[in-house]
Amino acid sequence: MGANDDRTGDLAAGLTYTGAGATREDGMPGRPPGFGLLRVRTRLGTGREVFRAAGRAVLTWRMHRAMGVEMATGSPRAEPGVRVVVGLGAGRLRIHAPCRVVWAADGERRAGFGYGTLPGHPERGEEAFVVELDDDGVVWLEVRAFSRPEVWWARAAGPLVPLFQRLYARRCAAVLRRVSRASRGPRA
Repeated sequence: MGANDDRTGDLAAGLTYTGAGATREDGMPGRPPGFGLLRVRTRLGTGREVFRAAGRAVLTWRMHRAMGVEMATGSPRAEPGVRVVVGLGAGRLRIHAPCRVVWAADGERRAGFGYGTLPGHPERGEEAFVVELDDDGVVWLEVRAFSRPEVWWARAAGPLVPLFQRLYARRCAAVLRRVSRASRGPRA
């Protein structure tokens, strides 16, 4: 994978929505109309070491797995074209949500990926997890998404779905803060 792999054209085949790759850019230009938007930006810390640890944790599925989310994939890393089945919940209540990574970035100041929904996912849309190092050395996690319910029970959940998505995004940041701190080792 290059520093900013941008192969979204052929990756759109089979997705359940249009506008593949729209989560790559702030404001999500090109997203389809009528989809709900999510943007949650949380400060993780400061410095290049924090950025590298957090970026690595996002790109290697470590953040998700530390949250108890099943990430069934044959790839050790999020890269364009990688298929992943996200598992949320437990036992018979576990939801299996198939996705495909449509873009990934692993640069000096930005690391993360966006994945889009495939048939069988309870939602339609795209979600991204982006770690950024700003000019002041502050490291941020931004979770951004556009989506709408695909199955009856997701539609029936109505306003609870966006609430769950916001809580999930905030939990991502809390877990990423902990995971990246642990991967940097003890402080002197």
